[in-house]
Amino acid sequence: DKSMAFLVFWRFQILQVGGIDVTDDTGTGRPLWNAAEPAGKADTEREVQLLSARLPTQLAVFAHLAYDFAGFWHVEGRRLFARIDPHTWESSERNPVRFLAECPPAKLVQAAQDQDLLARARELWELLQAKHAAPMAGAGNVSATSPVAFFCAEFGIYQSLPIYSGGLGILAGDWLKEASDRDFPMVGVGLYYRQGYFRQRLDGSLWQTEYWLETPPDQVPIALVTDEWGIPVTVTVRLWDEDVVLQIWRAAIGRTSLYLLDADRPENSQTAQWLTSRLYDSSREIRLGQYALLGIGGLRALRALGIDPCLLHLNEGHASLAAFELAREAVAGGALPEEALNQVRDKLVFTTHTPVPAGNETYPAEELWRLLGDLPEQLGLSGEEILRWGRINPDDIGEPMGLTTLALRTSRSANGVSRVHGRVARGMWHKLWPDRAEDEVPIKHVTNGAHLPTWMAAPMQELLNRYLGRGWMDRAQDPRTWNSVEDIPDSELWAVRNQMRQTVVEYVRQRDIAFYHSNGSPLESVRNWTTPLSADVLTVGFARRLATYKRIHLLPHDDPTRFRKLLLGEPPWQMLLAGKAHPLDNVAKDSLRQTYIAAGGDDALRQRVSYLEDYNISVATRLVAGCDIWVNLPRPPLEACGTSGMKAMFNGSLNLSVLDGWWAEAYDGSNGWAITAEPAESDAAHDDRDRHLTLDLLEREVLPLFYKRYDDGVPRGWVRMIKNSLRSNGPLYCATRMLESYIHGVYTGN
Repeated sequence: DKSMAFLVFWRFQILQVGGIDVTDDTGTGRPLWNAAEPAGKADTEREVQLLSARLPTQLAVFAHLAYDFAGFWHVEGRRLFARIDPHTWESSERNPVRFLAECPPAKLVQAAQDQDLLARARELWELLQAKHAAPMAGAGNVSATSPVAFFCAEFGIYQSLPIYSGGLGILAGDWLKEASDRDFPMVGVGLYYRQGYFRQRLDGSLWQTEYWLETPPDQVPIALVTDEWGIPVTVTVRLWDEDVVLQIWRAAIGRTSLYLLDADRPENSQTAQWLTSRLYDSSREIRLGQYALLGIGGLRALRALGIDPCLLHLNEGHASLAAFELAREAVAGGALPEEALNQVRDKLVFTTHTPVPAGNETYPAEELWRLLGDLPEQLGLSGEEILRWGRINPDDIGEPMGLTTLALRTSRSANGVSRVHGRVARGMWHKLWPDRAEDEVPIKHVTNGAHLPTWMAAPMQELLNRYLGRGWMDRAQDPRTWNSVEDIPDSELWAVRNQMRQTVVEYVRQRDIAFYHSNGSPLESVRNWTTPLSADVLTVGFARRLATYKRIHLLPHDDPTRFRKLLLGEPPWQMLLAGKAHPLDNVAKDSLRQTYIAAGGDDALRQRVSYLEDYNISVATRLVAGCDIWVNLPRPPLEACGTSGMKAMFNGSLNLSVLDGWWAEAYDGSNGWAITAEPAESDAAHDDRDRHLTLDLLEREVLPLFYKRYDDGVPRGWVRMIKNSLRSNGPLYCATRMLESYIHGVYTGN
């Protein structure tokens, strides 16, 4: 026992160092990570076996599928689990691990005898295995043994792993999925938030309230990374004069590994354990501690796993403290302290996502040194020399350190996420390069994209499979792939759109009934409010994070009279709303409340407008698939990209949006509707103009085109616009094109 205790202690000490050449300590020099056997793969397989042992033998393949997220961006994977027991699949929030644990035994026994189900499951698993065995497609210095490490504070992979809040995390998830699909060497680095992001409820007064749910790691498809003795691999980051020990979980995102750091360890204090409890904690100091764990701890975790990334891609500024860890390594390797931070540039690339000040956090010197008091000693620099890297004006000793500023100063490449956002970012950060003209500021742009298999609903995928040819998604970035959209009969495309609208309407009805019953509404009122939603009328969607500049209030709240008249008039239309306000943003909460009251102020309006609580991936996939029009009304130029519109476009929904973000470069006059981004004399005047322009478009162009039917009942003008939208925007705004742009313009470029 004493010998084993010594070995455990010895192993623990080695892994805490976070050095460059960590091996398996067996004397063989074999690294803990390689392309064929990534760190944690054996741990994932162990979890698979444990889950298999609780299932009928014939269902073992479902345990394998449960722990590979790739199965859930395949239509077939989602269908297979739902076939076993649709009710439990939904009640478990489509979490495959929970589902298999909670599914009634009789349903499992029945599934074990379903030969067609078993054959399809084996076929899918064999397909995934063959895909994962393909050679990795490196580029430049990126290779299977030296991947890109993608750092992000949140990852929206699938609804069963709730460690995301909105668009930033959804994009990060799409990135890892696309890297897996393209066999591109990449690993993800994030934090495992046991309570995730908040859940949303509207109380009796229609005010948003928040609550958090614990997500135990043994109930989600992740595995604790251990060494060959079964001891958790850990690293340590010293924060607030305390050694915070982090363990590492692995999620298999197809053939891409996502490593999540977790401070919920018994040797940590309660405060340290809390660091990885909630995404974007309301405490500034806790958030800064999270960012330190992500940037510093994340790099140390990669070293402990034997991963030597050729590049660190910082997705937003939260992980920018990784620059200090890279500099510490350089100093430890013999670099002069004053040169170490300059050397960091060869290893860092940076994507900024927001022009909103709240998204670019700053911290005064006292907060930073309270957290990382020994950083100057480790870098061999004074505190003032370090702080200069995070200031817009390095000589202003009163200026706080900015995470975005630090990332911009220490990265070899920086970019915004749309053409407009690149221009806005150059203006925002011009002061960092005062000797250059604004258009020469070294911040370019790579417009975002969305992961096609995740966001295109099954009926649309099946339609395009028939007409675009086998393996068309592998060629999605090629405009020629989409030319065959013209071969789709209008009636077939229209039938698919009707089917998807029917699906979302039925889903919303069920959600509405649950919402009104939970708020104590009279039974007859619930029936009156929910049944009139129709699968045959124009359905307009507006769903996103409810920052004030997103302007959810613009139509129903600010002009209730005209909105009501148009909504209750003929021809009919209906509107679906969803979104969360930040827990501390009372202005956005009040806007949500007033909007909801205005939109559903009486029985007549409630029959045409529905608000869906707790906006998440599950809700989003249904809305972008089923709505006919996707509305986006940000106050320009504050929308960095707006990828939800891309996801709607993949499903044949048409965009009606302000010419900001991606839509400013996607709109061509034949593929949707646009609202000018020209400035106005005030925010109020801007809102008033855009509200009237939006309602004018709905009344004079959108509704007439949707309801102009021919003898066969098909609105051919509307279908023509859908085809124009798919052909013009499909190849440009898929994640395949996005990843290719980063590979050739960022990862292997200058």
